[in-house]
Amino acid sequence: MKKKTMTYEEAVARLETLVGQVENNELGIDSLAPALREAQELIAFCKQKLYATDEEIQKILQETEKE
Repeated sequence: MKKKTMTYEEAVARLETLVGQVENNELGIDSLAPALREAQELIAFCKQKLYATDEEIQKILQETEKE
């Protein structure tokens, strides 16, 4: 699944899966680095989504206050 079409909820679910695999030692040494890289990308994606949503909410609230 490409991150551009991924929802925030899907990204968090995938991140939770990766964290679980790392915590339960389910990943081999060859899979560990790519999994951590993917987790890092998912975290960045989620942060971007949260910041964008926060900005949009702030704009809506400011518009509401002006009315």
